[in-house]
Amino acid sequence: MGVKYLLPLLLLSLLIAECASRPLYPLPSVAKSGTKKPLQTSRPFNVAHRGANGEFPEETAPAYMRAIEEGADFIESDILSTKDGVLICHHDVNLDDTTDVADHKEFADRKRTYEVQGMNMTGFFTVDFTLEELKTLGAKQRYPFRDQQYNGKFPIITFDEYISIALDAPRVVGIYPEIKNPVFINQQVKWADGKKFEDEIVGTLKKYGYKGSYMSQDWLKQPIFIQSFAATSLVYISNMTDSPKVFLIDDVTILTEDTNKTYAEITSDAYLDYIKPYVVGIGPWKDTIVPVSNNRLTTPTDLVARAHSRNLQVHPYTYRNENQFLHSGFHQDAYLEYDYWINKIGVDGLFTDFTGSLHNFQELSSPLPKLQ
Repeated sequence: MGVKYLLPLLLLSLLIAECASRPLYPLPSVAKSGTKKPLQTSRPFNVAHRGANGEFPEETAPAYMRAIEEGADFIESDILSTKDGVLICHHDVNLDDTTDVADHKEFADRKRTYEVQGMNMTGFFTVDFTLEELKTLGAKQRYPFRDQQYNGKFPIITFDEYISIALDAPRVVGIYPEIKNPVFINQQVKWADGKKFEDEIVGTLKKYGYKGSYMSQDWLKQPIFIQSFAATSLVYISNMTDSPKVFLIDDVTILTEDTNKTYAEITSDAYLDYIKPYVVGIGPWKDTIVPVSNNRLTTPTDLVARAHSRNLQVHPYTYRNENQFLHSGFHQDAYLEYDYWINKIGVDGLFTDFTGSLHNFQELSSPLPKLQ
């Protein structure tokens, strides 16, 4: 692990200590060592979507640490690259909505327009900044109706730092990295020896010992799902790692970035049969599973049943507690939404912005055996 790119754990602990209103457990590096509590595998996985980003700015160290504290089975991240080829955790290819880059006048001349997924996008892009420059920015909350008190307090973290947070947890916590916008990143960033973005991601995972097929002993020690909306990326890495992979699915009308197919085509029986040898599951937008009309759920599609018939898991996204996101039939109650998706639709994992609420619901409705 390169010292140059890692936050010293002591410094990180001091940084987190500033958040007295939401105390976090100390990093296990300074806590008692011992046998870690294993990953639970008896109920749907609680996937912390960009960390506990309902509370802290997304994809920051505090968001991930909070999610672990609240009971996440996996912490999820989007992997992008800097100008100098360092892998980072950040959802958007641009920095505008979730950092304070606009306040940094020294970077005013970095604004660019790129074509991303077939559309022109203008802003400040990760690929135009070195890691050193990105570390001067502060992350901020994406949604104005969420807590704004931590805006600007925490930096963008690297892929290495994210992995370290999971490996340092006091129990076994999985990671769920996404190969994000690989077409764009491979166009803009070049690595030595002709390596691709996907090569760099897999190389980093191997460096930290991630290996093994789903539910193997190696996997249970260091659980991981590798996800992407780009099927070609998942196929490409299939000969490089046996770690389980999940194919993400967007709204059925949207075109995939790598194949120019619609997700309606991607969810066909023929395509599910094609992708099945390369993945253990799919990660659909939840409205693709159960369409919505006038903020009310309509008749569920058969996507979950067709996936399960092929022995594919289904991990939908994204579950959020706020009424802005809850459909009217759930009466502003996130527990009713969890109950519907787990017990009626039968999903195998859920991406949530509020790890604690999903964990509490599961503890009430399906508590773990005492061993776990």
